[in-house]
Amino acid sequence: MSFNHNRLSRRKSFFSSTHYEANTIFEAIENREPVSKTIASLVEDAIKLSKFKPGDKLPSEPELCNQFKVSRTAVREALKMLAARGLITIKKGKGMYVSDFSSQNVVEPLKLYLQFQGTDLHSVDVIESRMMIEPAIAYYAAQNRNEEDIEMLKKDYNDLMTCDNDPSVVAHFDSKFHLDIAQSSHNPILPLILAPIHQLMPIIKSHILATVGEARESAIIWHKKILDAIIDGDTEKAYSQMKKHLEIAIEHTKTMISIEKQAN
Repeated sequence: MSFNHNRLSRRKSFFSSTHYEANTIFEAIENREPVSKTIASLVEDAIKLSKFKPGDKLPSEPELCNQFKVSRTAVREALKMLAARGLITIKKGKGMYVSDFSSQNVVEPLKLYLQFQGTDLHSVDVIESRMMIEPAIAYYAAQNRNEEDIEMLKKDYNDLMTCDNDPSVVAHFDSKFHLDIAQSSHNPILPLILAPIHQLMPIIKSHILATVGEARESAIIWHKKILDAIIDGDTEKAYSQMKKHLEIAIEHTKTMISIEKQAN
């Protein structure tokens, strides 16, 4: 009891102290980040605010040292961070430039991630991931496509029909059709999501075409059904035809895996 009483007395003493203020319980702390990280953040903010635009040359290292009032070592570390993230390009003897940004800045890291999964990434998983998003993409392509999109998709379909039987060529035109459907949705995020997945498809598709005899003919049939629905602006039909097309693709993939296992 004595212990609790003493502890309570100390707590009362603290809260009744003349130094206590209700709105300032915690004291401010100084920024403990490395100087180089702070510099990198400030330069990045300037790029985001369009103070420096793609292709613009950044101030030189001595100029940055002078502006930030820091050492050359701190500036160099900051520039290395920015370059590693792809925000700037360092050209030896010429200076530092803001990188030109394109979809590849997003697609390439995702593509590498998927490739590094190796055998852990099953072929069926790739097609199933497409099943989750491509029917909806076809829906919005049917809703938002324009005449230019229609002509592009018609050409993709014709290229698939008339190309030679080389599995890699067929796989290329097959993927192009699907990626151009994403473009036809006119939602800039959808091609970014789909592109890295489809960059894995040539290997999978080549194996399917080599082992499943009806795979190419099936692709031609279902591409035509999807194309017609998009041309007609029939959103529900575009969705359902794409879904059926990919369900068949999953079955072909499973057949391919089974055949390859038996061969081994």
